[in-house]
Amino acid sequence: MADSTTPNVGGEPSPAPEPSKGEPRLRMHAINKSFGAVRALTNVDFEVYAGEVVGLVGDNGAGKSTLIKAVAGVAPADDGEIFVEGQPVKITTPQIATHLGIETVYQDLALCDNLDVVGNLYLGREERIAGLALSENEMERRGLGVLRTLDVKLPSVRAKVAQLSGGQRQSIAVAKTILRNAKVVLLDEPTAALGVAQTRQVLNLIRQLRDQGLAVVVISHNLADVFEVADRVIVLRLGKRVGTFEIKSTTPERIVAAITGAEFGEILQTTTTDGNGNGTSGGDEQ
Repeated sequence: MADSTTPNVGGEPSPAPEPSKGEPRLRMHAINKSFGAVRALTNVDFEVYAGEVVGLVGDNGAGKSTLIKAVAGVAPADDGEIFVEGQPVKITTPQIATHLGIETVYQDLALCDNLDVVGNLYLGREERIAGLALSENEMERRGLGVLRTLDVKLPSVRAKVAQLSGGQRQSIAVAKTILRNAKVVLLDEPTAALGVAQTRQVLNLIRQLRDQGLAVVVISHNLADVFEVADRVIVLRLGKRVGTFEIKSTTPERIVAAITGAEFGEILQTTTTDGNGNGTSGGDEQ
């Protein structure tokens, strides 16, 4: 069975998925971003639907982080269009992204080791009684509810984050996004530097987010993890979208080929001329 959308020669953006899925929860169109003379993104289209996990992959320098930072408001796009649930939006700051329901979990997780789980879940958004004392009981109750919904197992919500495993810390960072009523969750290398058991915990957490109807984007270099949880994979290469693959009908080899450029005729056969003027085949060039 062929991929529903195959890479295009020359790195042109791939067509959007079938319209039967309805309106994407998040859609980006013709996104461009430059840093001085360096063109990081060129006319990139991107979409993710509610109840879907999209793997965003590519080699170092492909533009993955730049694209995520554009939708997160950290490094706004130079031009292009962004739509949330079909409505055009302008995302120029992280606060605007959060207000729109777009939450990003970066590799560093942005957790405070000296605070307990509840303190981290509500960091900067603490609930207070009459505007004064912290509403500790209510924050704990709501925090426990979200953690149970995500099937996150912790020794205690009053345990210091410094005492928790990498998988548990990642789970807390994701739970924070749920408490903020996220619609789209962007996960940057969520299983990096985790052991086997911790990786399994995080992958289960991603499935839970999808099952709750969130739109989830996973940036990862680990294709095994991507194939475990993603419904589609979008490949960036040299700042362009060069391929879209349905997980059910593709292979890791096909995606690696798109990442490296092997699908796009970049291995050229050179021609030399012998003494009689006849063309001879030379070696392969990258």
